[in-house]
Amino acid sequence: MYSKWDRWLFTQVDNTALVLFRMLFGLLLACEAFGSIALGAVNTLFIEPDFTFTFIGFEFLEPLPGNWMYVLYVLMGIAGLLVMVGYKYRMALLFYAISWAYVYLMQKSSYNNHCYLLMLLNFLMLLFPANRSASLDALWNPSFRKEHMSRWIYVLIITFLGIIYAYASVAKFYPDWLDGSFPKYLMSTRGRDFDILQQDWVHQAILYFGLFFDLLIVPLLLWKKTRWLAVIASVFFHVFNSVVFQIGIFPYLALSFLLFFFSTEVLHKRFLWKKSYYVAAEVLVPKTKKLIVFSGTIFLLAMLLLPLRHWIIEDDVLWTEEGHRLSWRMMLRSRVGLGTFYIVEKDTGKKTAVQLEDYLSLKQQRSVQSKPDFIWQFAQELEEIYAEEGKEIEVYADLKVSINGRIRKQFTDPTVDLTQEEWSHFKHHKWILASSLYKENKRLKN
Repeated sequence: MYSKWDRWLFTQVDNTALVLFRMLFGLLLACEAFGSIALGAVNTLFIEPDFTFTFIGFEFLEPLPGNWMYVLYVLMGIAGLLVMVGYKYRMALLFYAISWAYVYLMQKSSYNNHCYLLMLLNFLMLLFPANRSASLDALWNPSFRKEHMSRWIYVLIITFLGIIYAYASVAKFYPDWLDGSFPKYLMSTRGRDFDILQQDWVHQAILYFGLFFDLLIVPLLLWKKTRWLAVIASVFFHVFNSVVFQIGIFPYLALSFLLFFFSTEVLHKRFLWKKSYYVAAEVLVPKTKKLIVFSGTIFLLAMLLLPLRHWIIEDDVLWTEEGHRLSWRMMLRSRVGLGTFYIVEKDTGKKTAVQLEDYLSLKQQRSVQSKPDFIWQFAQELEEIYAEEGKEIEVYADLKVSINGRIRKQFTDPTVDLTQEEWSHFKHHKWILASSLYKENKRLKN
């Protein structure tokens, strides 16, 4: 009655792993929201700055006035707790997903791939029946309870994880990682509180462990004989990242994915023994089968293709940064910029150096001196500010950038008026100077 694909995707399996993941996921969502308040991130990113650097194309997004951003984050924290206990699950998660997308797209001063991952997961979890068991929704509506789910959910999650880890590994196949110079530099800046991390053998260990962990972790977790070895490696890897790099909830979010690689029977006995265990293995093909297969395929294709876009953009992504975001290029490089923006008034020809502190927070100043989209956006913002005063200006950027601790090299063409330049997500911008300047000197600064 059923095709091989129907049996593979729509055979029903016990949902213990998904239910446990929902609990951890909701807790981590709450920790992210409340932690952003407690650690000052809401103030730094939304209250303190005069304006925020949005993702280009989302300039219409602005922070809520006054202290309302704190209110939003409190509500997000509460929504995370509701997801954890499974009460009004989809309503709570939809609120969190929209709110997180809003704050994510509205500011990129604290961008990392983990924030992007969380945005994607919020919307994915909306599609999964994670509240059908061990939830308040199921407790108060027994007819809603189900102890099973379609196997395609496992397939989608594990394939998605495989893509992320594979790209994280492939990105490390570049000279600064393979010769150990970047791990050494990274530990000298981010791991300086730990003397052992300054040892050469540790840098070599980080080089190989980081490379092969990302490349092999999903296959090793899938194979039963190596699963526990992979679990131990995962715990070490992510706890190390948490302690050394202090990157919030995300190492623990990564560890929570381990649930999908264990036997559901074992998880049920250890954690949800009061829940009924499903063994019938029925094949239930929904009426929305074509939509599920089509949507899942499009999503995974997007995840496969987006990280490849820097290959169609001229020059080296490590230098230009074009195509770096949304590509799972994690813990891969360090870039620091220094220089000056200049304003030239068209009617008088008067040239003035811009005092960045008059416009930007410290965090924004660091980004605007090294990252091209920030540089371009700041030029457009300056043009708007002066236009409100009835003045037409040109904006020039004379900036030098250091990659992975090298001596700074000229990054921008100081003769180009950035107010006349257009931005493209899929092509090189000529005012970013050639990467040969980055490559010609590989000596690390003392």
